[in-house]
Amino acid sequence: MKIITVVGARPQFIKAAAVSNVIRKKHTEILIHTGQHYDENMSKVFFEELNIPKPHYNLEVGSGNHGLQTGTMLIKLEEIYLKEKPDMVLVYGDTNSTLAGALTASKLLIPVAHVEAGLRSFNMAMPEEQNRILTDHISNKLFAPTETAVNNLHNEGINKEVYNVGDVMYDAVLYFRKVAKEKSTIINKLNLKENQYILTTIHRAENTNDINRLKNIIEALNESKAKIVLPMHPRTKKYIESYGLSIGENVSVIDPIGYLDMINLEMHAEKIVTDSGGVQKEAFFMKKPCITMRDQTEWVETVENGWNVIVGTDTDKIVQSIKNFKPQREQENIFGDGNAADKILSILTDSI
Repeated sequence: MKIITVVGARPQFIKAAAVSNVIRKKHTEILIHTGQHYDENMSKVFFEELNIPKPHYNLEVGSGNHGLQTGTMLIKLEEIYLKEKPDMVLVYGDTNSTLAGALTASKLLIPVAHVEAGLRSFNMAMPEEQNRILTDHISNKLFAPTETAVNNLHNEGINKEVYNVGDVMYDAVLYFRKVAKEKSTIINKLNLKENQYILTTIHRAENTNDINRLKNIIEALNESKAKIVLPMHPRTKKYIESYGLSIGENVSVIDPIGYLDMINLEMHAEKIVTDSGGVQKEAFFMKKPCITMRDQTEWVETVENGWNVIVGTDTDKIVQSIKNFKPQREQENIFGDGNAADKILSILTDSI
């Protein structure tokens, strides 16, 4: 079977690292990088570190408004699909690359497989929520990471070809944290001590593009007085400078980092403060308390399990959670057994 895989952003590179190498054992894969994440620290380094096969195509779409970005992808992907004539298109997650990859295939009557199907934040103001829902409803095979995701699909009338395979990011973390221990030197480089710093990431447009939300977050980090390590997303940096916000001396700002360095920082942090869906999960995998600076999360299981707390962008809530939040119970096995990629391969192979 000939499968086209479409990726374009950091979380998708990580998932592809787990799945592409498995798929290529039995099938032909054509890998397309849309170029949605194009910064070297946000893109190229991931392919190198994670040993992801070099993309056959790089659309080099870059940044832009949603319509321009998605529309450009649709035009370029259609040309490639018509040329390559795949039996299936595989997409991941909830980015514009996800929607463009799936929609192009659907219009050409090519079956679509969606990895990480069924996630819902129930906030349609989020571009990611729109992308998830639309992609799920035009997909032919839906690979859900949790039982909650399966139920979300069933509630929307999607009952056929829905599979709870577990989370492919769990596959990746189980493997790459061993590699990170051997290869990443960031802990020594930053002179950090285990469980004596807070790892923070900020990148969601709902936070960066709103001066009040971003101002509240930065004030909270400053007021916490905790030792904070903040890998700075390019968009976040742009808006912090644009809004004239000042970052406290307790916050160590570093450039965007590769996956192995990120995994290493997560492993050794005391707590993780983030607005990232992927980092919320990675915190759970690493058994680290997570403080989520959003008004809701698609990973509701991490909250229900007591290892994640939703604080929005309320300065006081963020500060108090940094100081006081501690999980009160043991984790449950929510995200599968770490063999999601093999299960996906088996289902795809059986469909031939």
